[in-house]
Formats: sequence, structure tokens, C-alpha cells
Amino acid sequence: MVKLKKKVKKRLAKIFLLIIVLGGLFGAYQYYQNFNGHSTKVSNAVTNPKNDKQVNSTKPEENHLSLLATGDGLIHNLLAMYAEKGDGTYDFKPYLTEVKDIVQKYDIAYYNQETPLSSDGNYTFFPTFNIPSAYGDAMVDAGFNLVSLASNHSFDKKETGVLNSLAYWRTKKGVTFNGIADSEANRQNYQIAEKNGITYAMLSYTYGTNGITVPSDKKYLVSVYDSEMVRQDIAALRDKVDVLIVAMHWGVEYQFEPTQTQKDQAAYLASLGVDIIIGNHPHCIEPIVWLDDTLVIYSLGNFISNQIELYDTIGYKGTIGAFATLDITKKDKDIKLDNLKVDLLYTYRNKTDKYYKVVPFSKINEQYLPNYQEVYNEYKAVIQKYDPNITVVPAA
Repeated sequence: MVKLKKKVKKRLAKIFLLIIVLGGLFGAYQYYQNFNGHSTKVSNAVTNPKNDKQVNSTKPEENHLSLLATGDGLIHNLLAMYAEKGDGTYDFKPYLTEVKDIVQKYDIAYYNQETPLSSDGNYTFFPTFNIPSAYGDAMVDAGFNLVSLASNHSFDKKETGVLNSLAYWRTKKGVTFNGIADSEANRQNYQIAEKNGITYAMLSYTYGTNGITVPSDKKYLVSVYDSEMVRQDIAALRDKVDVLIVAMHWGVEYQFEPTQTQKDQAAYLASLGVDIIIGNHPHCIEPIVWLDDTLVIYSLGNFISNQIELYDTIGYKGTIGAFATLDITKKDKDIKLDNLKVDLLYTYRNKTDKYYKVVPFSKINEQYLPNYQEVYNEYKAVIQKYDPNITVVPAA
């Protein structure tokens, strides 16, 4: 029996030694494979010691969008006269040569279309507008692709004007718009756009329509602000988009300070989860402020106008507008807005050669505005009134 046990022990020892040798050879083989870039494991997986399962350690994907916003496109009679080509057609594109290269850098470029557009030839200007659709062509050509259409002038030509404008904007592929509609169903058929993996939408409202009453059975024609309607619109959209923008036609003309109504409505919109509020209508710039995570741009003034004619009573107010630009980052489901900057704008008019030019202060010189540094300092202070940390791009 003793001999038999010794043999068994020797066999077990040999088997155990063989296992050790084979294990060592397998380990050496794995090391060789890994050393030569042939790992048999997933490189971005780690072992969770609690459940011994592989966990993906890849960083969350980030998506990015850039946004530019500006103010009112307000085409007065002289702007159209200078753009007329002599054959009944118009070309507003030369007015935008100093800003086109800036606008086209951005994924989203917003402006407020202050007045109805038409190609019917029956053009009228202040106080009731019906302007050539060639102005819209110039803005789209410059890179604008997000347009608010609810304003106090939206109903200047009543239902016909609304339908003409709608017919025009529906021909512009890639342009998102809101604020007027031809039915309640279409008013609630919100446009949702997507770029770089980020979805966004805009709602547009106006405080009123200059006393021209929108029929009670066709309120959908122009989105006149109503807190309950706004709440329902936002509720319908909020969970469907990453970024929700609301354009507000509000405030008092030529007043740098937002009214209490503007402040209250901004707080209300912020409480409903709006990401960005862009104000229009005062025809001059107003401050920019953050309400927690909501960016409130009370007014970006006029993008273009002939309100230089009002200089004796309002100074530069009607000719100084702004670009507000920012970055939008999506990480998982979180949205971050940052890198906010403001570049002031000036609408220059050359009476001798009969043209206008929208000039950013980042490109301005004394030929356009002799006292531009003084003007810059004044309007920078307006932008920063509520938040001195808002970056205003230096004048050239």
C-alpha cells in the first residue's frame, strides 16, 4: 500500500507541475499578443470587482452647435430704393458683404423678420409694410436659417400678407421659422431642426399687431402672446428637443431698459424650461442676463434700418444693433451654453453712392463711423448693465 501511495503522489506532482508550466506558457503567449497589439480583450472595458462584469469606460459623446443671433430686419423706403435695380427687381445682398463671412461660420443664424415679405410688386413701407421678398433672399444667402415672424407688423396686410410671407418662407429649404400660420393645426405643427446630433426648435410671439385686429376665429395667423398658449406650446415641445428658443417681440421702442413686463415674461419662460430667449422690437439694444440656466437677450436692436433719419431725436439708438454668439454643447442629455460674445453692429448709409452697409464693430473704421470708439463704449455699457461679465468684442 505504501508503494502505491508514493506512485500516486508522484503522478499528482507531475500533473501539478504540468499545469503550472502550461499556465506559464499561456501567460507568456498573452503577453506576447498584447505587446504586439493583438490583445484578445476589448480595450475600453474594465472589470467591476462587485459583479465581475465588463463595464464600458468610453467617455460620453459630445455634440456641438454654434449659434448667432441678431435683431430686426426693418426695410424702410430708402433702403428699398437704393436696392432697386431699375427693372422692378431688388438686390439687398451688397448691404450684407461685411457680415456674410461672419454669419456663415455659425450652424444656426437667427434674425427677426420685422415685416411681411412679398413678390407681388405692391410694396409699401412705414407705417404698414409689404416689402420685396428679395430682402429675404439676401438674408438666406448670407447664411441666416432661423427666422422669427411674429411682430407688431406681421398683420400689416392682414391675412393676405401672412399668406404671402408663408408662401415665401416655405420655398426656403433648410430655414426654420415660426410666428405665423395658415391654420391652427399648422401653428401647432412645430418645426424641429437637427444639426450635429442636436435638435432645436423656436417659438415666436408678439405683444400685439399695432391695433389691426386678428380675427377671433383665425388667431393662428399671428402668434400674439398669451401665457396659457405659450405654456401649452412649450409643454408640447420641451421634451422633443435638446434646445428650445423663444423669440419675443416685446418692450418699449427706443428704451435701453427692459420693462417690468419683459422681466416677468422672461422669468415665466425660464420657469417653463426655455433655454434661450431672444428679444426684438425696441429698435435699440438692451441688456443680456442669465436667469439660472436660461439666457435672456432682451433686445439686439436693429440689424438693418433707416432709422438714422431719427438721429436728432434718438441719436444712434436705431442704427446700433448686435450679433450675440454662443456655443451649445450636448453631453449625454445635458445641454451647456457657453462662450457668449456680443459684436456690436452699425448700419451705415452712403447718400452719395446710394447704398447701405451693415458693419460689425470688429471691422469698423472712421470711414463708417468717425466716433466709433465713443459709441462702442456707450453701447457696451448697455449690454453689460446687468452682467459685467458679458463679453463684448472690442472695436477694430
